Amino acid sequence: MFGRSSSAIGIDLGTCNTLIYIAGRGIVINEPSVVAVEKGTNKVVAVGSDAKRMLFKTPGSIHAIRPLRGGVIADLESTEKMIRHFISKSLPRYRLFKPRMVFGIPSSITEVERRAVEECAYKAGARDVVVIPESLAAAIGAEIPIHEPAGHMICDIGGGTTEISVISLGDMVVTNAIRTAGDDFDDAITKYVRSELNLIIGGGAAERLKVEIGNAFPDKTIEKVEVKGTDAGNGLPRRLEIDSEQVREALKVPVFKIIDEIKTILGKTPPELAADIVERGIVMTGGGSLLKGLPKLISKETGVSVIIAQSPLDCVALGAGKYFENRDLENLHNNYDNLNS
Repeated sequence: MFGRSSSAIGIDLGTCNTLIYIAGRGIVINEPSVVAVEKGTNKVVAVGSDAKRMLFKTPGSIHAIRPLRGGVIADLESTEKMIRHFISKSLPRYRLFKPRMVFGIPSSITEVERRAVEECAYKAGARDVVVIPESLAAAIGAEIPIHEPAGHMICDIGGGTTEISVISLGDMVVTNAIRTAGDDFDDAITKYVRSELNLIIGGGAAERLKVEIGNAFPDKTIEKVEVKGTDAGNGLPRRLEIDSEQVREALKVPVFKIIDEIKTILGKTPPELAADIVERGIVMTGGGSLLKGLPKLISKETGVSVIIAQSPLDCVALGAGKYFENRDLENLHNNYDNLNS
């Protein structure tokens, strides 16, 4: 179990969710990136799904937080505790056999932010830590043949960041990450409902609207959902019905920020690789890619076909976990070091 490949675990340390992949076992952890601790003692009360249920509902003695924001670590101590909990849950014997940990992280991350990830991992019990760009990890997880002498474009929309890259011969030719992603979809819905409908709703309600009736592209069928919140005028509880057209209007600003960035990356792509992308299409990964109508809108705006990866939510963790499974992929670490030098 603890040979060269099987002792390596891939981690997608996401703003919204943390996923862990173990060779031979697949995805073993897929839980919210949330930690609940006792105030004063900092003792962990709950992690993951249990902690998420406590968000905004805790008494004064307990504090539930999301320790990652915008794709980077905002609370080092809580992140370390979260990683340690998830690793212990997925590898009960890890204290005796410390694993290699491979993380997919945004390419725009600073050296300080990168060291924070490594420090957390070592404190959580890693034997060795490797970090690779999210888009490369996602491409590997999506089974894109990245070592071919051809252009492949990938757009990974996570909770805190969207990373768009053109990859050829195992390296990123053009890349950029922007801090507009799934969380911004939720925030846009929350702001719209308050400004246009005079209702204050929480993040959970906004996320439900996004998942259930969110749509980036006009649809013939108009769906409706009842939402509950607080009247912004009198402060009393109120419920109202919201339709999919209203949600689409709310999502326009963050959605088009992502589309504009895709166009920018396409504009910077060498002609030969751009021709490959036109032929092969844009591959989308991450939870944000599941927004209804988004692939269709991107295709309409760019003129390039769009394909959703087979397991878009799992791709970064899968790709990170497969880093040590193929010796040809080891040069990705050196490539990323060169990118940041």
